[in-house]
Amino acid sequence: MYVIVDIETTGGNKNTGRITEIAAFKHNGKKVIDSFQSLINPGRPIPEFVKNLTGISDEMVAEAPPFESIADEFDKFTANSIFVAHNVNFDYRFLREEFRRLGRDFTRKKMCTVQLSRKVFPGLSSYSLGKIT
Repeated sequence: MYVIVDIETTGGNKNTGRITEIAAFKHNGKKVIDSFQSLINPGRPIPEFVKNLTGISDEMVAEAPPFESIADEFDKFTANSIFVAHNVNFDYRFLREEFRRLGRDFTRKKMCTVQLSRKVFPGLSSYSLGKIT
């Protein structure tokens, strides 16, 4: 089982940034069988640069749940699955840090679509999702 994850954050540093959105799709190797999506209230302002990049504003997350309110559901959703993301370590580190702040561990096997695409399509000038698709 695979869980394909994408997060948005308030910045690029897992120690100072916080998650503003999580989207995940559970895939059984043949098709998507379930999904999870939530805006997250990061408990801090979203920088203007990040608002412009992600389209997520302070107003959008004002009534969203904080991470601790969705942690159990996300943990169960990803259990016994391989955590897949484009540049997997970015998303994975942020999620591990959010769980660590709650005094919890979050450990999953990982698969990086950037690394896979470099093997499948060697020599491309860019491995961004837009270029690969």
